[in-house]
Amino acid sequence: MSEASSFLPLRPLLTTDLERLMPIERAAYPYPWTIGIFQDCLKQSSYHAYLHELNEEILAYCVLSIAVGELHILNITVAPNRQNQGLGKRLLATAEQIGRSLGAQDCFLEVRPSNTSAIRLYLSQGFNEIGLRKNYYPAKNGRESAILMAKTLI
Repeated sequence: MSEASSFLPLRPLLTTDLERLMPIERAAYPYPWTIGIFQDCLKQSSYHAYLHELNEEILAYCVLSIAVGELHILNITVAPNRQNQGLGKRLLATAEQIGRSLGAQDCFLEVRPSNTSAIRLYLSQGFNEIGLRKNYYPAKNGRESAILMAKTLI
């Protein structure tokens, strides 16, 4: 990542961004969210969505849910061509700051056991495995479980 992009602004994700975001979502995941899922999230007052972009290129985005003192990271994605540059770590830390500012005391997320790079990131940032959601994600041969991870924010 260049020096200039080390100061990427974060801004709210808008419905007008979704057409540019969907190719990233499809490239990043074997079972991506649909545009309808993003639209539904953007309609909810307890959901917050943000993105990093540089020269109108979306680099990373996240969708968060905050309720009853809990931050749930529902989607955190770095464009495949921008991975391994520290954006995921940065966006995760920013999501945690947003959660704290909105009163969240704990943070939760689910991750596929097959997503080892994401698991390494979460562990390195203080998340712990607290459970398993069986048959949570669609997979090539049926369903894949999700590892439930958590971190105390206060």
